[in-house]
Amino acid sequence: MSAQAFVAHLRAELEAIRAAGTWKEERLIGSPQGAVIRVGGREVLDFCANNYLGLSSHPAVVRAAHEGLDRWGYGMSSVRFICGTQEVHRELERRIADFVGAPDAILYSSCFDANGGLFETLLGEEDAVVSDALNHASIIDGVRLSKAKRFRYATGEMADLERQLEAASSSRFTIVATDGVFSMDGSFADLAAIRALADRHGALVMVDDSHGIGVVGDHGRGTPEARGVLGRIDILTGTLGKALGGASGGYTAASAEIVALLRQRSRPYLFSNALAPPIAAASLVALDLARDGAELRAALRRSTARFREGMTALGFRLLPGEHPIVPVMLGDARLATELADRLLALGIYVVGFSFPVVPRDAARIRVQLSAAHAPEHVERALAAFATAGRALGAIA
Repeated sequence: MSAQAFVAHLRAELEAIRAAGTWKEERLIGSPQGAVIRVGGREVLDFCANNYLGLSSHPAVVRAAHEGLDRWGYGMSSVRFICGTQEVHRELERRIADFVGAPDAILYSSCFDANGGLFETLLGEEDAVVSDALNHASIIDGVRLSKAKRFRYATGEMADLERQLEAASSSRFTIVATDGVFSMDGSFADLAAIRALADRHGALVMVDDSHGIGVVGDHGRGTPEARGVLGRIDILTGTLGKALGGASGGYTAASAEIVALLRQRSRPYLFSNALAPPIAAASLVALDLARDGAELRAALRRSTARFREGMTALGFRLLPGEHPIVPVMLGDARLATELADRLLALGIYVVGFSFPVVPRDAARIRVQLSAAHAPEHVERALAAFATAGRALGAIA
């Protein structure tokens, strides 16, 4: 095939995406992240960021980043094992491990990299991974990179999980892998039941808690704390890019032996630059704010409950839950995109999600609440959803 033919093929693929109504437009933001942002030269309310605690532009976090820049510099120009490890990196790893109840932790450029470098390092072809059907793409890709046997269980179906654990029983080692909070649905994994089944079958448990860390649990220590298994998860991965400041970076927290082997053999760690020092410095402050953020989490719960109550009263179909991820189910991809566009015109920034991000015919707008949202922000969002939803026939 010639280069021209290949380009023509790509153009056809892109046109098919547009025709299906699943084209993803990137809107330009002209301000820092926050409850109020500037888009297209005007202020709108942002209801689709993972800025759960409102720390993305928190003065203390920004100040710590400036101080970290002055003290530690802009970047390391190196991977960790050559000359890319500073004291601030190791301090952050220790603080993360302590926060999530693990013996040690290792930093990555993102949680996608943490998941991508995990299974290949730890498992061989004589091992197995039993993975939740709704797991994040980074877990799926990480499992694919390994030679381990793969089993999948239906989300929330513990009987199916047990069947898959029995099917994997001939394996040397087995890891049950799950999201703590499923990002498209806002639902929680039943970690207590998963832990019990894994114990019965001699398996390890791995949890990606990117949407739980800082957000849930009495002290913000994530889904394991909220579900009563803090300190009992074998491998925890997570991100610094959501509740914990919203920049970039991820981590794996586990036993000293697991972390040590990841430092020696995990390819995304060995072949990627160290996390930018200002981000590491700011993340230390974000961790403090999350630890002491009971009032932030209480405000977040109130806003989430009010939004769910108001949307249900308007007639929108929501997936049930308590997490600040609130999926507004629309089914049709075009409707999701058109509703998001109408809402933006009314001053509410949200995004329509459709295939392949979610299953076909399960298009939605994923609303995400933040502790930075004031009560009047939530009321403005409800009013806009009412106006736009009625105009498009999404509600009566």
